[in-house]
Amino acid sequence: MNINIFYDNVRYRLKDKKRVITFIEKVIRNKRRIPGDLFFIFTNDRKIRGINKEFLKHDYPTDIITFDNSEGKNISGEIYISIDTVKLNAIKYEVTIEDEVLRIIVHGILHLCGYDDKSEKDKSEMTKEENTNMLLY
Repeated sequence: MNINIFYDNVRYRLKDKKRVITFIEKVIRNKRRIPGDLFFIFTNDRKIRGINKEFLKHDYPTDIITFDNSEGKNISGEIYISIDTVKLNAIKYEVTIEDEVLRIIVHGILHLCGYDDKSEKDKSEMTKEENTNMLLY
């Protein structure tokens, strides 16, 4: 298991990195999975838009893009998070940036655990799971 957090051209830094890593492990174990090699990359809208365009053929920024390298119950992958979009979402949802960062981290982990958010039903289930897992922090 190796959980890594990187910052790519952003000033933002997690307030308590060790606690966040412990939280990530709890969320994964709560889903009856095993933490593997995980890379969380905090970046900006310009970078995530480029990733979105190159890999998903969407020409716009988004809050998160997840690349899944999981095998069986071993959860591994790369999770790119745009701190620019996360900040806008924090304002929109009237939450702190820290809470929105944690929520989006959970969102990425849920994708790695097999959850999807393409349909309204899937989005609703994913939001419920995000809210439940936020209690682990």
